[in-house]
Amino acid sequence: MTRALALAARGQGRTSPNPTVGAVVVSKGRIVGEAFHRQAGGPHAEALALRQAGARARGGTLYVTLEPCSHTNKRTPPCVPEVLASGIKRVVAAMQDPNPHVKGNGLRRLRRAGLNVTVGCLESEAVQLNQGYVHRMTTGCPFVTLKAAITLDGKIATASGESKWITGATARQHAHRLRGRMDAILVGIGTVLHDNPRLTARRGARSRGRQPLRVILDSTLRIPLNTRILSRQARQGTVVMTTARAPKHRLARLRRIGVAVHVFPAVKKQVSLRACLAVLGNLGVNDLLIEGGGEVIASALRAGVVNRLHLYVAPKLLGGRDARNVIGGVSPKHLTQALAVKHLRVKKLGSDFLLEGVL
Repeated sequence: MTRALALAARGQGRTSPNPTVGAVVVSKGRIVGEAFHRQAGGPHAEALALRQAGARARGGTLYVTLEPCSHTNKRTPPCVPEVLASGIKRVVAAMQDPNPHVKGNGLRRLRRAGLNVTVGCLESEAVQLNQGYVHRMTTGCPFVTLKAAITLDGKIATASGESKWITGATARQHAHRLRGRMDAILVGIGTVLHDNPRLTARRGARSRGRQPLRVILDSTLRIPLNTRILSRQARQGTVVMTTARAPKHRLARLRRIGVAVHVFPAVKKQVSLRACLAVLGNLGVNDLLIEGGGEVIASALRAGVVNRLHLYVAPKLLGGRDARNVIGGVSPKHLTQALAVKHLRVKKLGSDFLLEGVL
């Protein structure tokens, strides 16, 4: 199963809205087939591993990181019939699939056919590998990681907005690899207007050239048409979330050039992050990275939608009340209202540090 999990990890960032899955076929104590799900719409890991094993699979064991599917509500054939046709006698699955279309049905069909089925081998590792998929299947919303680069005193930019570069090359490279594992990146309109970002993962950090979906919060559609994320090459991969406050002519202009725009009722003049996440969940986004400025970060934390923190910390001090803080908005009145970060881990990245935690 350890080998199957390692294989599955190679598909991270490429399989959404599907989970990442690895499979290994063992016969007479030897691996005779192995594979991972490479991309949505492509063959599943079990099918690929069994095809590689061929006749050698007969009488053997299939190790798979997720319950084999049995439903037809998807682009690829179900895996259970292929498992049964292969002559496999035993299936070891790390976890049950939380997808309502599966959720135990595949395992039941295998057992009814007389196969020896075991579930739960390295289950926690399998859940961790697919935490975005599991979260979307159980809540309807993506798993949210909040990422920021900060100084030791919690600043993300000078008073003038200068922020390039707070961290060094090693930390930035790590951040691009994080982007490469995400299905979507969300920022506010302030970041777009100030930085004109591409919101892409660098070559080598993203597999097969696939880039994350770009999500912009823009309550009144101030986004310029000449911004990088609305270039002819990028606009099809960009989604703008706005409110009913946005002028209709701006809305029509964006839709006319092919940009997807979702309109929500304004909540305190802003886009509701919870409503936004529900839409992204319906779009099949498993893992979302929030990279907004201080106000978007504050909104996300207030809304309680953040699941994990990634703070890249540079050994620098900016100081000053006018420098921009990583968390904007208004401070709580009491320490008891502070958010607790759990399972905090620290990793050295060149001269910088990565702080990872769970909320």
